[in-house]
Amino acid sequence: MTGWWPTKLERRIALRYLRGQRGTRNASLQTIIAIGSITLGVTALIVVLGVMNGLRNDLRDRILVASPHLRIQTHGAALKIEDWQSALRKIRKDPDVVAAAPEISTQSLVMNSEGFGEGVYVAGLEVGDGTTSVIHLDSVVRTGDLKFQPSLPPKDADGAIVIGERLAKHLSVYPGDVVSLQPPPRMNRATGKYDAPPAWSMQVTGIIQTGMYLYDNSYVMMERKTAQRFAGLDTAISDIAVRVRDPWQVAAVGARIEAALGYPYVSETWQHQNAALFSALELEKLAMGLVIFFIMVVAAFNIVGTLTMVVAFKTREIGILQAMGLPSRGVARVFLAQGAIVGLVGTGLGLVLGLALAILVDKRVRIDPSIYFIDRLPIHVEPLDVLIVVVASVAVAVFATIPSTRRAARLVPVEAIRAE
Repeated sequence: MTGWWPTKLERRIALRYLRGQRGTRNASLQTIIAIGSITLGVTALIVVLGVMNGLRNDLRDRILVASPHLRIQTHGAALKIEDWQSALRKIRKDPDVVAAAPEISTQSLVMNSEGFGEGVYVAGLEVGDGTTSVIHLDSVVRTGDLKFQPSLPPKDADGAIVIGERLAKHLSVYPGDVVSLQPPPRMNRATGKYDAPPAWSMQVTGIIQTGMYLYDNSYVMMERKTAQRFAGLDTAISDIAVRVRDPWQVAAVGARIEAALGYPYVSETWQHQNAALFSALELEKLAMGLVIFFIMVVAAFNIVGTLTMVVAFKTREIGILQAMGLPSRGVARVFLAQGAIVGLVGTGLGLVLGLALAILVDKRVRIDPSIYFIDRLPIHVEPLDVLIVVVASVAVAVFATIPSTRRAARLVPVEAIRAE
């Protein structure tokens, strides 16, 4: 056989060289160490990459609980959408759009009954089959509800709000309590100056806990129509919140919506809003992968050492095989087969062990949610990551055979047989 694939005889010789002393069927210590190194490297890579993917997905889910996949906004100084009903109809026609709803976004100051204040973001949501179908806040309501219906009469409360769990603790308020919310300043056209409207009395009717500090500590939600009056937008809105089928393909959907709506509409994806955070996670995943990949590089040196010793100890046997008709390429394929066997066995064992360990950690390992905001270590093993690890592992093992393969193939039969 003149190709690169070893024949049956060459594979049997390779297996024999991987064993220990003559007459034994067990692998040599060097072979076990080489296989173990690759197994350890593959196992570690699968588990670590799975943990990084799991943390990324968990973070994404927490962000998207209170943030839409996509926001449609407008250019300009006013940053508001007047004819939003027409834009909303066009957005909903996109085949990848699952839900879309108008939103109000502004900032304010909230104060409790003792006058203690906190700066907050105010979000106006469409109740019913609206924004709540875009961001799914109902899944993180800890107390109360998202109906935004105050139990107090209008003379005691101007409306209802839902706030984050951390903000509620800072203000020492509970569902049913009333807080003061300061509307944004209004332009007085007569004087050309901004006037501060009187504070609104808002009843807290719900508390949410997303696990994300920004939402739990700095957000106040109210019904969209109430928020329009609060922000002084009349019938306009700040943006349109959109939920798509695949959150990882949101950029393409945003580009299509921009093209359909035209200027001055612009889209902002959840990935763009959190670009720094996810870039850091991807960089950390890459760094961890490279660090652990060096375990397999160490395994490659083990393979080089093992095969170098085989060539040294089996020089006479290699010379005899060549004298019996085994060509130099056949000798090379013997050592290539040894590296491939070590790589395949080590990778296979590492793959099984890594997947089993990933499942065990995902289901069994529990951590303190009061510290880490998650009650378990999430692991998500992606097929592409597994494929890359498997291919890289086998490739490292095969390439590690090159020095020994070239040395063995260059042996002269007569000199090899005379070697001591």
